[in-house]
Amino acid sequence: MIWNAVNSAARKRQYRIGLLMTTSLATLLATNLAFAQQAPVIELNPIIINSGDDATGPGNGYLASTTTTGTKVSTPLRELPRSVSVITREQLDDRPSQRIEDALAYTAGVTSSPWGVDERYNQFMIRGFDVGPYAVFRDGLPQRTIDFSGFKAEPYGLERIEVMKGAASVLYGQNGADGVVNLTTKRPTKDPLYSAYAGYGSHNTYEVGIDAGGPLDKEGVWTYRLTGLFREGHEAIDFSKNNRVFIAPAITWSPSADTSLTVFANYQWDKLPPNTFLPVASPLHPNLPKFSRSFTTSDPDFDRFNANHGSIGYSFEHRFNDAWTIRQNLRYTSQDTDYRHLYYTQLRDEQTLGRAAFTVDEKASIFSVDNSAQYDYQSDHIKNTLVMGLDYSRYTVDGHNGYATGPDLNFENPVYGIDVPMPGIIVDRKTTTDQVGIYAQTQTKINDHWLLNLGGRQSWFEEKTNDRLSNTTTDTSDNAFTGNVGLGYLFDNGITPYASYSTSFVTNIGQSVTGGSFAPSKAHQYEVGVKYDPDFMPAHFTAALFDITKTNILAFVSDGAYRQIDEVHHRGLELESTVNLFHNVSLTGSYTYLDAEITESSLPEVGNRTPMVPKNQASLWAKYTFDSGILQGLNVGSGIRYIGSSVGSGPNGTQVNIPDYTLVDAAISYEKNGWKGALKVSNLFDKGYYSTCSTDYDNAPMCIYGEGRTVKGTLSVKF
Repeated sequence: MIWNAVNSAARKRQYRIGLLMTTSLATLLATNLAFAQQAPVIELNPIIINSGDDATGPGNGYLASTTTTGTKVSTPLRELPRSVSVITREQLDDRPSQRIEDALAYTAGVTSSPWGVDERYNQFMIRGFDVGPYAVFRDGLPQRTIDFSGFKAEPYGLERIEVMKGAASVLYGQNGADGVVNLTTKRPTKDPLYSAYAGYGSHNTYEVGIDAGGPLDKEGVWTYRLTGLFREGHEAIDFSKNNRVFIAPAITWSPSADTSLTVFANYQWDKLPPNTFLPVASPLHPNLPKFSRSFTTSDPDFDRFNANHGSIGYSFEHRFNDAWTIRQNLRYTSQDTDYRHLYYTQLRDEQTLGRAAFTVDEKASIFSVDNSAQYDYQSDHIKNTLVMGLDYSRYTVDGHNGYATGPDLNFENPVYGIDVPMPGIIVDRKTTTDQVGIYAQTQTKINDHWLLNLGGRQSWFEEKTNDRLSNTTTDTSDNAFTGNVGLGYLFDNGITPYASYSTSFVTNIGQSVTGGSFAPSKAHQYEVGVKYDPDFMPAHFTAALFDITKTNILAFVSDGAYRQIDEVHHRGLELESTVNLFHNVSLTGSYTYLDAEITESSLPEVGNRTPMVPKNQASLWAKYTFDSGILQGLNVGSGIRYIGSSVGSGPNGTQVNIPDYTLVDAAISYEKNGWKGALKVSNLFDKGYYSTCSTDYDNAPMCIYGEGRTVKGTLSVKF
């Protein structure tokens, strides 16, 4: 095992100094709070999309006070005895956020892009679990990856992103101990909204976007939203493409304050690159040179990742009276995936790379419907909200995968544009997974101070696979009960301590490297924490301690192949702050400590650190807005992200050290008379680093580069 722990006294001092500086800055500014005197204001018909208190709206600056992710009803963040982070629309606009992973990069407990720039599906970890492909929900309905169909979301089409950490099976069915990332789609607006932008950035990438909304009639019964984006360009890797067409119309019918129906649709066409493992110098190959970030083992005449996906659905709500409200959310999503990849497998000699040819041609779909009823009860001492529901989801994938040994590549004199034979079919099947669940969760507030959450769910699962190669059909079924309980107390000074316990269950679709079906994963989590919403400034602070045990974790072996680790144990600490400071400063800060250990395995890896999990992470982003004088309209922002060292794991459990790294991002914009020019830079100093490492077919280390410096300039206008 190659393992160089990064735990020096100097680095510990850096953590303490960074945290001390963040705390000191907030404290210093807080002591200078003053109440501004009211002055006459001339109203100029401002554009208001949604109020900051709307749990599906863009938030208020960097802050959001409510959420729906933890309860399926609008709930103040302070009153939820779980750890929830909200990335508002302003945060998405201020920071470099081309991908969902970019938007999550400053969130406590989240490791973004652990597989480098991999555009096939969402890639992030929550509390040390690699769940990006499986933990994504959109408007409360699942949008998880199926095989190689990732249903990737475009951040420009989102109002906000919410991250609930820990087991969430009670409300969302199949979900791990890690958490849920809920994407909230931009919704129709009551007030007119017209905006557009054009941008140009690194790797000769240009894009344009539009966002329009407003009423369709004088009464405002019908409202609409139309969001669209066109992008064409490249990534840092040679011959790669970064092309996307995205359009998302939505329309709302609200005949009264008690009834609304919103129909959503979107279409997205992508041509994007997968990630690329490259060999690194080791005792097996000590003279191996370091490859450039742009080097690729792929071939432009063979490699591609083309994804066409779209969805249509609706959200219906009707309130009968002050006590009863019913809702139904429904969506159908489909994706066609055409994927070819020549990837590195092993070194043939000191200048020749062995490659494998891998192909995917499949169609995947998700149909989901969630029916729920809300009952509100209030007495002199008790306020209670009960949510009961029945949901159903069907996941289908139909297609085939090919695999064969590919042509070698001389990396000292590479020749591209060769004829690569199509590999033979190794998988040809149709798999359908059905899930039905009934759930109930109650939120109780006693004497305006005590908080009690209690929930339970019974789920039934069935998976049917028709293997066309072997002409066989397999049918498996299972069921599980999951639950959660949370307790908190609202102090008058804004402090809320809480404790919670939750369980989860998830089936693992696919087959192991030995050809057998994957066993389901079960998990439970204990969490204690404290939240603080001060009354002297707009801010939200959280601290959480958690302890998670999870079984049958999927671990990467090679492209399309996984094994299972029997059990892991993760425990850690998360600190997070989101502040709209006076004196025109907004900031977010986070710190995560994670102790992750393999506790049971069939391989000799018990006691090792769980692969890809950094022990320490920290981030800080701050923005300053000039609102007077010659610089009025100027915004300046900068952020720093530290990702601690971790380990990668090969097929036989061999671990490879992944060094720590620190990245700096920056942004500057100027806005006047509805026009706004902006420049955003991620990885400002072009830091070279590895996102992850594994071992090749010869058990030698190989790694994936993290993203280098990217620059993007935009010019936008609001009407």
